[in-house]
Amino acid sequence: MNDLVQISHLYGKDSRYVIAGGGNTSYKNSEKLWVKASGYSLATITEDGFAVLDRSKLNVISEKAYPAEAALREEEVKNDLAAACIAKDRRPSVETSLHNAMSASYVVHLHPTLVNALMCAQNAEKATAEILGDTALYIPYIDPGYALFKEVEARIKSYKARHGAEPEAILLQNHGIFVGADSTERVKAVYDELLGKIEAAIVTPLPTEESRDASLPGASAQKVIPAIRMMLSRHGPKTLKVASTALTSYFADSEKSFEKISRPFTPDIIVYCKSSYIYVDGGSEEAILLAAEEKIGNYVEKCGYAPKVILIKGVGLVAAGDSAAECDAILDVFMDMMKVAYLAQSFGGGHPMTQAQADFIDSWEVENYRRKISAGASAGRAANKIIVITGAAQGFGEGIARCLAREGANIVVADLNEAAGAQAVRQLNALAGSNRAVFVKANVADVGTIDSLMDATVRSFGGVDVFISNAGILRAGGLEDMTPESFELVTKINYSAYFYCVRAASRVMKLQNRYSETSYGDIIQINSKSGLRGSKANFAYAGGKFGGVGLTQSFALELAPFRIKVNAICPGNFYEGPLWSDPANGLFVQYLKAKKVPGAKTVEDVRKFYLSQAPMRKGTSPEDVAKAVLYAVEQTCETGQAIPVTGGQVMLS
Repeated sequence: MNDLVQISHLYGKDSRYVIAGGGNTSYKNSEKLWVKASGYSLATITEDGFAVLDRSKLNVISEKAYPAEAALREEEVKNDLAAACIAKDRRPSVETSLHNAMSASYVVHLHPTLVNALMCAQNAEKATAEILGDTALYIPYIDPGYALFKEVEARIKSYKARHGAEPEAILLQNHGIFVGADSTERVKAVYDELLGKIEAAIVTPLPTEESRDASLPGASAQKVIPAIRMMLSRHGPKTLKVASTALTSYFADSEKSFEKISRPFTPDIIVYCKSSYIYVDGGSEEAILLAAEEKIGNYVEKCGYAPKVILIKGVGLVAAGDSAAECDAILDVFMDMMKVAYLAQSFGGGHPMTQAQADFIDSWEVENYRRKISAGASAGRAANKIIVITGAAQGFGEGIARCLAREGANIVVADLNEAAGAQAVRQLNALAGSNRAVFVKANVADVGTIDSLMDATVRSFGGVDVFISNAGILRAGGLEDMTPESFELVTKINYSAYFYCVRAASRVMKLQNRYSETSYGDIIQINSKSGLRGSKANFAYAGGKFGGVGLTQSFALELAPFRIKVNAICPGNFYEGPLWSDPANGLFVQYLKAKKVPGAKTVEDVRKFYLSQAPMRKGTSPEDVAKAVLYAVEQTCETGQAIPVTGGQVMLS
């Protein structure tokens, strides 16, 4: 079992062999078979992730006569497969019977890009014979399930009769490969040898990014994708993700190029991406939106659901899912299909599945189960919301991000600190469900950087639902201590940058709401209690925050007709955060030096003084502020407000 887990990880973590957690592995002895259970990923599987089956009961499937009618037959086979399970809490892989048909101790079934380039080609059978000879068994396409199992079983027996031994490798047209051996080392050797021979036969290597003409004009993702997201969200909120590569440019160049990938090549494509896709030619942003709206409407009317894949000339490949996790899987799977289609040109061109084959997969119960398991689910008060938080790499911003990620939000951590931002994202993704977090380096005082932040957000998630302007700095000091340079810096970050952010974020939200009659956008400034009343020897900070409340009210009036709410949250002091408690430059240290607290001789004296100011005798935590953020987002009839979260230290009159 240790060897089985290790070889599962070896291939499961390598996108050349496994995409979106696909493939399966098994080990067997004379009595039992351990096979990867549905819903588990090879990259992370442990021994607990394998279904255990009684081989004596499993062998019944090989010997039993089943009904001729496909639906009845597959239902009965599924029940017999379940009856063979020793542990009833894990559903075995749909290819379990194929694993049992091979006598080798270890069987590793994968979908390597190189193998599928051969298996999904027009000349698959002929090219397989030329490249691999008799070392592998080729099986023409047969619908998955019992029929495929019986055909493979019969061909294994025939191969053994001719060669005196079973094949170590079985290649299935438009599906993938099974390799079996009595040791994992031999499994790896077979894969290495076979893939080496296929790679040597490739005459159309994948295009490199250097081959892409970056000078070609293209539409702005910001001006297209948020609108398309709303077009796709009319029966439930969608998340989108965009990829722009040399390969997407190749297939998006024209209808003729798109035709090469307009139909699925393997069952996995259908499981994750469905069986038909949309192509939108290039042009102006308005032309793209007009074409997209018409094509999406026609697609939904015909299929009954929204498309999962859209290819837009000049923009890229767009994956649309019910969650960020589903988008990741769709994008990975379809990008791999593009590679397969391109490499298949070395073997006579692509050979997609027929419509009848695709329809069988799309309605097959076990594949619907896989789709349900793979999609995942986000739960929480901010489920699937796309939230940008500036200054979220650490401190208050990181705490707010953590709270909102737990509520199911997709988070963009925007910060100048790359190391802290990357660490924050790792931690956020560790606690995420099907939501995701990404880091974007951003300087809120730079207009160009803010525009790039919006573009990265749109490409990562499809739009912006909530923008939290949290980044800020504080330089304490009285009139005689404050330098003009420090005053201007504090004002630019705490006041001017808020304007830069609102202008950029509201453009995306206006576009979203133009294509949805029920959506709202939210812009929230993390202000301060110092924005509600003056602060001695802290006028630069308080002045910027007072100004922020004025901007909030003014922006709220301007943006209300577009269903964009603008509010400020005014927290009290977060004493545990680095802003206050940093031993070198925290506010406790700064205020001690600035003599803000009369009679204070130590940092602890300053700390006790500030705690005594709040009737609740506590500082304001990120959790407290996140609850206020959620309130502001959830209500639809309040805008232009400055909401105090101060433990009673500041009360509105």
